[in-house]
Order: sequence, then structure tokens, then C-alpha cells
Amino acid sequence: MEITFQVVVLLFFVAIIAGTIDAIAGGGGLITIPTLLAVGLPPGQAIATNKVGGIAGSAAATLHFLRIRQINLKHSRWMMLGTFLGSLAGGIALTRIDSSLLKQVIPILLIGFALYFLLSPKVGAEDHKERLTMAVYAATLAPLLGFYDGFFGPGVGTFLAISCVTLLGMNLVKATAHAKLLNLCSNLAALIFFALHGNIIWAYGLPMLAGQWVGGTIGARLVVKRGQQLIRVLMVIMAIVISVKMLMTP
Repeated sequence: MEITFQVVVLLFFVAIIAGTIDAIAGGGGLITIPTLLAVGLPPGQAIATNKVGGIAGSAAATLHFLRIRQINLKHSRWMMLGTFLGSLAGGIALTRIDSSLLKQVIPILLIGFALYFLLSPKVGAEDHKERLTMAVYAATLAPLLGFYDGFFGPGVGTFLAISCVTLLGMNLVKATAHAKLLNLCSNLAALIFFALHGNIIWAYGLPMLAGQWVGGTIGARLVVKRGQQLIRVLMVIMAIVISVKMLMTP
């Protein structure tokens, strides 16, 4: 497939914007997937190719959060494994099960979460007592959300961050950091699955990989500097945008 210099530049800069937003609140795929469709990729290849940039953005953000010690890898290792295996199972299920039901259910959940954050301004302002241990989370929510990301995907970053706040007792900055770590694991599983099935167009994916690495780094730095207020605003906006997009798509 021929790719021009203009398309490379377009994909790179679009990926920077998407990576920045995704590192803060999730939903970067709402920008990158339509762009890939616009430059000529069919839907299946657009979704697969999008994972190349997605893994770079989540990796860059995760690396920054690790550097400033917002993530403890030792404590998170079982959650990472659960998310990875769940996403791998979701990718396999995607080839066999109709996902249309999720298009009706997920927007309702996302709008509910957005209202919850709007009406509860102190949620995520600081750490609080956990409702689930990390071990229980790793055995239940981590594989479930990983499965959702591999099977369907929209809004998974929001679901991961909210679950870390409400169930693991993290503040919003720490929750966002762990959401990117777990999203990295689910993206890796999906990337492996799509690469083995030959659905990725690397000529389109590599410019987006570079752009989302830059964007992921920028977004992670903004999270640390601007704190939970920036996350809250963008998370609510992206939850509503994702919901509207899903409800309007046939």
C-alpha cells in the first residue's frame, strides 16, 4: 500500500493530539480511528493498526508515571497479567461473537460515570480506603476490563481509572497512572493478536507510534502538573463524547 509524505505527517500530528488526550482521560481512538479510515483503511485494519500507536502512547505515559513513582510494579504485577490475558481472550472472542449489544449498554454506563464525577467533586481528590484488595481486583476486574478492551474497547481507559478510584482507593492522578499501565498490557495483547493475524498496516501504524509516544509523554506530564482537576474535566468530556459517538453510529 503506497503512503505519501503528506499522509505520514498527518498521521504523526494527529497521533500526538490523540496520545495527549488518551494519557489524561482515554478516548484517543476517537481521533485516530476516523483518521485511519479517512486515509483509506477498511474498518478492521484501521482498528488493528490503531493498536500500534495506542501501545506507544500508553507505554510513554506509563514510563513517565514510573519515573515519578506513581506506579508500584511489584504491587501491580497480577493486575497486569489479568488485564493481558483478558484482552487476549477478548480478541479471540471478537472473531466469534457479535458485539452489538455493548453499543447499547456502554454509553449508559459512561454517562452514569460522567454524572457521578460531576456531582461528586471530591471523588479522587486524595487516596481513601480501598474496597477491594489488588489481589481480588487482579482476579476479577482486571481480566474483565482487559476482555472488554480486546473485544470492543471504547472508554476502557475511563473504566480502568474509575475502578482504581472507587475500588482501590487511589487518587485520580495515581488512578490514571495505573489505568495507563493496565491499558498498556491490554494493548500489547491486542497488538500481538492482530499482528499474528496480519491485520496491521505498518506503513500507517509506525508514524502513529512515533506521534503517540510524544503525545503520551505530554499528557502524562500534564496530569502531574495540573492534577486531578484536569483529569476530572477531560474524563467527563471524553465519556460523553464516546457515548454520543457510539449512540449515533449505526
